[in-house]
Amino acid sequence: MSSPSKRREMDLMKLMMSDYKVEMINDSMQEFYVDFHGPNESPYHGGVWRIRVELPDAYPYKSPSIGFVNKIYHPNVDEMSGSVCLDVINQTWSPMFDLVNVFEVFLPQLLLYPNPSDPLNGEAAALMMRDRAAYEQRVKEYCEKYAKPEHVGIVPEEKSSDEDVSEDEYASSDEAVAGQVDP
Repeated sequence: MSSPSKRREMDLMKLMMSDYKVEMINDSMQEFYVDFHGPNESPYHGGVWRIRVELPDAYPYKSPSIGFVNKIYHPNVDEMSGSVCLDVINQTWSPMFDLVNVFEVFLPQLLLYPNPSDPLNGEAAALMMRDRAAYEQRVKEYCEKYAKPEHVGIVPEEKSSDEDVSEDEYASSDEAVAGQVDP
């Protein structure tokens, strides 16, 4: 890659081609939202979060800034600001990583394996260490309250007009017009 801006463009295009919904902010390639779905086999499954991503001028040599827009209950995410405490983003970032890594590896790993010993949300960390079942129940409550598709602007798909017709409406009176079948 000849420049950080070309790498930024390439990584962003790669993310968009990976089936993530990406919404640009101010038509710049440095700030955008990504809709992120909670990983399967976790209490976050079924949740959808809008993640704000800011790419510094020095990206990929400097890590992106990542934050949850809608609320999430997690020991390593600040409940008010949405800031993420994740070593690979904050301390050990490498230009070998790209945006797809963030959404396919780093964030799912964060949700699957919270680290209560390095919390941004002390209450979530304490509850997780004290009562894992109660912690998972609180996570699910937050998912239900703050992380439904409509909370990130995803509109449920409309039924096609064919599906809107009930069986009663669909059955026509053509049979009566045709008369009886000859034996």
